[in-house]
Amino acid sequence: MKYMIMMFGSAGEMMDVQSTDWIKEMIQFMQQLDVDLRNSGEMVFNAGLADGSAAKTVRLADGLPVATDGPYAEAKESLIGYWVLDVENDARIIEIAGQIAEWSGVVEVRPLAEAPPEV
Repeated sequence: MKYMIMMFGSAGEMMDVQSTDWIKEMIQFMQQLDVDLRNSGEMVFNAGLADGSAAKTVRLADGLPVATDGPYAEAKESLIGYWVLDVENDARIIEIAGQIAEWSGVVEVRPLAEAPPEV
């Protein structure tokens, strides 16, 4: 079953509140986790995102797209990285998410939909 694990936060805020050693350990953990997930065949794809300060929010105004700087959510709630994994069961995705949550505090796990809902 395929799931997305989403990690939220702010790289800028992290740099202000965490020690350099903590940040280095967290990066090493994330890099090793990616290697382990690739080696196990569970990694579909993943990516880290630029800090939310680089984001643009796009809305329609009079039918035309208008971009404004910054994320819609508060920076501490901004999506900063994600993994799409193909795992055997719910227990496995919760196990992996728990490892990430040790560093990020909280992550969101959501199954990928196979198709849009029927209407």
